[in-house]
Amino acid sequence: MAKVDIYTKAYCPFCTRAIALLEHKLAAHPALQVEEISIDGDMALREHMIARSNGGYTVPQIFIDDVHVGGCDQLVGLEMNDQLDALLTAN
Repeated sequence: MAKVDIYTKAYCPFCTRAIALLEHKLAAHPALQVEEISIDGDMALREHMIARSNGGYTVPQIFIDDVHVGGCDQLVGLEMNDQLDALLTAN
């Protein structure tokens, strides 16, 4: 099962939406690992996120098994195109 890393900040509606979608997926895929990484006030984590995402500086930044998915819109797009489950169950 996949491991998802999601970089977030407090009070970010896009982060909240992406996390809600991932929590919904946890119901169908209980072995899914989701790690929320809050970058609030932590410049080192923010710089790590930017480097890891090749310049992505907005939140959320989402990775599935170390593959950069993008942000909330890209995650929702994968779900709407019936591609998210395949990424979450690949291994």
